This record gives sequence, C-alpha cells and structure tokens, in this order.
Amino acid sequence: MTRGGFQALEQELARLKSTERPAIIRAIAEAREHGDLSENAEYHAAREKQGFIEGRIKELESILSRSEVIDPAKLSGSVKFGATVDLIDEDTEEERSYQIVGEAEADIERGRLNMRSPLARALIGKDEGDSVEVSTPGGQRSYEIVAIRYE
Repeated sequence: MTRGGFQALEQELARLKSTERPAIIRAIAEAREHGDLSENAEYHAAREKQGFIEGRIKELESILSRSEVIDPAKLSGSVKFGATVDLIDEDTEEERSYQIVGEAEADIERGRLNMRSPLARALIGKDEGDSVEVSTPGGQRSYEIVAIRYE
C-alpha cells in the first residue's frame, strides 16, 4: 500500500472511532427512551448502522495491521506497484493516467487502479513505448504506455 493510502485508511478509522461510534451510541440511547423496542424503527436503524460501523472498524484495523507501506518515489524502471502510468488508447487517442495501487486504496474515479485489475496486470513489467492488450467487458482494448513515473 502507498503511504497516502495508508494515511487515508488511518484517518477513516480515527473518524469512525472518535465521531461515528459515539454518535451512534447516543442515537441508540435516545431511541431506547422512546419505549417499546420491538416497534421502534429508529432503534433498529441505529443498531443496523452500529453493526456497519463496527464491521468497518474491524476491517480497517485488519487491513492496517497487515499492510506494508511502499514508497513509490524510491522505485524506478518498468511498471510495478506504485507507478503512475500515462496511457493512450490506441483506438480513440484518449489519454489517461493511472497509479497502480493496492486493493484497499483503489478508486478508478481518482485514477487509482487496483493492482489486481486486468489493466494493471497487463501493464506490470512493461516499459515506455510498449503496447498492451486488455480484455474489457466492451471488448479488446489496446493502450500505448507514454510515460512511467514514480512519485
């Protein structure tokens, strides 16, 4: 995982523990004051949300405890974890840029590509100027690697 991804997960964990957890405990206590719990929708909704929050806290603690932080700035060469790769779609000439990251920090909208995705697997080990073929739900796509950066 990258340092930025690790820090983002740490921040989410801290927010859940310091803000979300106490707020849901207050909401449950408030809903209990309304009487009969068997027909209390507020209580059941708050308990459901508490289950989600506690599950996410456990998931984040597990991910963070097993994570190895890698500094992409210390890497170079062909495409590997942490690389930011500039691509040109050979069919549409559209330019895109992706950073190859771990599963927990992947966010395609922000250009952070899961290292287990078909495109990332096709890119790993390649160099600038290489072309890669990727099978997508929309069919075969071809990309040319324009640049590889480690930031």
